[in-house]
Amino acid sequence: MARQKQTAPLQRATSSELMHMLPDDLKANGQAKEQNARAKDTDKGAAHDSAQETPGLMQLVICVLGIYASFLSWGVLQEAITTVSYPVRPASATEPEPPTERFTFSIVLNTIQSSFAAITGFLYLFFSTPKGKNIASIFPTRKILFPLILISITSSLASPFGYASLSHIDYLTFILAKSCKLLPVMFLNLTIFRKRYPLYKYLVVLAVTLGVATFTLHHPGTSKKMAAAAEKNKSGSSLWGIFLLSINLLLDGLTNTTQDHIFTSPQVYTRFTGPQMMVAQNILSTALTTLYLGIMPHLSSSGIIHAILPFPIPPSTETELSTAISFLSRHPEALKNVLGFAACGAIGQLFIFYTLSRFSSLLLVTVTVTRKMLTMLLSVFWFGHSLSAGQWLGVGLVFGGVGAEAAVQRQEKKAKERAKAQVKEE
Repeated sequence: MARQKQTAPLQRATSSELMHMLPDDLKANGQAKEQNARAKDTDKGAAHDSAQETPGLMQLVICVLGIYASFLSWGVLQEAITTVSYPVRPASATEPEPPTERFTFSIVLNTIQSSFAAITGFLYLFFSTPKGKNIASIFPTRKILFPLILISITSSLASPFGYASLSHIDYLTFILAKSCKLLPVMFLNLTIFRKRYPLYKYLVVLAVTLGVATFTLHHPGTSKKMAAAAEKNKSGSSLWGIFLLSINLLLDGLTNTTQDHIFTSPQVYTRFTGPQMMVAQNILSTALTTLYLGIMPHLSSSGIIHAILPFPIPPSTETELSTAISFLSRHPEALKNVLGFAACGAIGQLFIFYTLSRFSSLLLVTVTVTRKMLTMLLSVFWFGHSLSAGQWLGVGLVFGGVGAEAAVQRQEKKAKERAKAQVKEE
């Protein structure tokens, strides 16, 4: 029987066509294996990203040391700016001791500092962005604008209320209230953002607050300042001063908790880093305070401010910008201190915002609150001073609370790692 010639040549089927020709059960097994392989790769990538995202002890140490170093220098320059008196005119034979003046322009000082911080944060974003990639937007979504504007308002208003309270209360009350800053931060997190903490967190906050307050109360330098302030101002802790200080603490707490809310809600505001927050907040704060300095002379001259506010405004406040420029032009050494103050504050803010984005507002406030006490301790051990029983009690409460929190968090971390290991084994 003769062979018949094929009417059409044979064609090789591609791998994709062969896949379609396979039975359903074989196709399902192949797809399942492929999906499992992809899932494993995804899990590995997620685990790698999680390992990179989890902040470690070394990062915390660097952040704490950076905050301390920057703001210790910042504090020295702040004291020089606000306490040094400068002669109005040079001394002469007829006037060997001319009248003096001090720098009292807090809004101008805040404006210079926020502008420095905005520039520093932008430079950090620019140089830390890999080549070929766009710089991260400081206003990535519309939703984030409202909390950022709120932060700029609260941070700009907080310090003027704090400075104003010192005219009505003694220095000890001011320092003790600042030592209790952890309480309004936790209170606002609970009431506004509905954030819940485990029981040990409340105990740690209570211990740290009591420890710093006790240490400050028994510090001899603070006691001398308190006595001098009480002698100068017999009215002591007036209700009006406490009211102003309470507003200062609430504004500080609202600033920290709102920042924390933005960082912990990436699904609402998108992923936002510390340097992004630093640039956005300081740009808005600079715009806000500059607007205030520009319109304040017009409002005061029209009499609107005097009619609204229940207390008199010093003439220097009404024309703060022009008066501050005149002051700095007369005293170039004060201008150097102001610029150094702004530079140290800008560097310190980089560490603060990085700490806030990697950890939490409660930990950040713990670091800033304990800074003064640790500075006093460094002075004690460096110069060989002695601590009273009350100061040792304060030290024990602070370090006991912080140490207990570290121990509990370490146990929780070990428990989570054990749970993950058991899941992988199953």
